[in-house]
Amino acid sequence: MSSSRKPVVTIGSDGPTIPAMGFGAMGLSYGYGAGGSDEERFKVLDRAWEIGCVNWDTAISYGDQLRRQRGPDRLRRLGVESIDLYYMHRANPSVAIEKTVQAMKELHQAGKIKYLGLSEVSSVTLRRAHAVHPIAAVQIEYNPWTLDIEGPSGTNLLDTCKELGVAVVAYSPLGRGILTGKYRSKNDFEPGDVRHYLERYQDENFRKNLVLVDKFEQVAKRKGCTLGQLVLAWLVAQWDKVIVIPGTKKIKYLEENFDSGKVEITSEEERELRELVSSSGISGSRNPFFGQFVDTVSL
Repeated sequence: MSSSRKPVVTIGSDGPTIPAMGFGAMGLSYGYGAGGSDEERFKVLDRAWEIGCVNWDTAISYGDQLRRQRGPDRLRRLGVESIDLYYMHRANPSVAIEKTVQAMKELHQAGKIKYLGLSEVSSVTLRRAHAVHPIAAVQIEYNPWTLDIEGPSGTNLLDTCKELGVAVVAYSPLGRGILTGKYRSKNDFEPGDVRHYLERYQDENFRKNLVLVDKFEQVAKRKGCTLGQLVLAWLVAQWDKVIVIPGTKKIKYLEENFDSGKVEITSEEERELRELVSSSGISGSRNPFFGQFVDTVSL
């Protein structure tokens, strides 16, 4: 089933309303092989703007090494007076979250940022941060392979976000590309691709994890959409404040991902997909290089 209307999400209690289908920019510069030329990358971004994909997620670490600039220079480089949604990219466990958010709050009061976001924090950390200043969004890995936020292993973060009205911004919503059906082994990755080093994509784990990919693929074919579109639509259907930020280096996949907003998931399909996830199981951890559901020291 499809619809001409695409889901939208309001950031914060009174923030802007944006499409639930966003764009993650990391892959344009590093992580998944060569990022391409500036001309190629700008074409992707130009097309994103043209089709109405206006929620772009980026970071200092995604830029080319010699072009990294911090502080006020970032605003000048972006050509804006303030940043709409400004994230703490990762929490430092040795620094009380209250101190970090207080510094972000001061940027907000100075008019340099409009809304505050966190990434990879626990429910406890989110509550502590929210008590200092309202948090508009939490960025976290969320996909059919990674449902930690729905239960105790992910500190019930989804429930906490619902309680506080904090949007969930799902990074790697397509399982770093595997949930598109494009990749069948790590031999399909370019040299230097980070997936060569992640446990979930090693040979035996990869083969086991493709079971769920193939099952979802069958549902997608029945619905007349792509596998990636099914996955993105399913994630957005989990709550009305879920935003997905799949990345790509190709315009055709950008358009495909954005059009997943037209795909509707029925209640029967939701139950079917849940059963497929539960029966398949996932092999291998998601990312050993960065903190997950981080707690910090107390004040």
